[in-house]
Amino acid sequence: MTKRREKKLLDRVRDAIRTKHYPIRTEEAYVNWIKRFILFHDKRHPQEMEAAEIEEFLTHLAVDKNVAASTQNQALREEVQRVLAAKSLRACLKNGRLGRCLCH
Repeated sequence: MTKRREKKLLDRVRDAIRTKHYPIRTEEAYVNWIKRFILFHDKRHPQEMEAAEIEEFLTHLAVDKNVAASTQNQALREEVQRVLAAKSLRACLKNGRLGRCLCH
């Protein structure tokens, strides 16, 4: 009997977003921001990170990349803080609540 592999983080995010019937552009945006966040932190898994890492990433975007505050608020504050830093992605995915986690 073969063991089923657990899906990778971004595949689970995509699945959860598609379950909620979000537009493909929304999915692409969320996945892109999550990738950028992970790469910024040397490919550490988001579940290993806390709010300090989010603040560091947001500061980097604002200071080094000149990303507007509105972009940060729209694209990152809600999604990253609620999904990545809160270590609740797994719970959101497990409970089918990713859309709620991403939108509130």
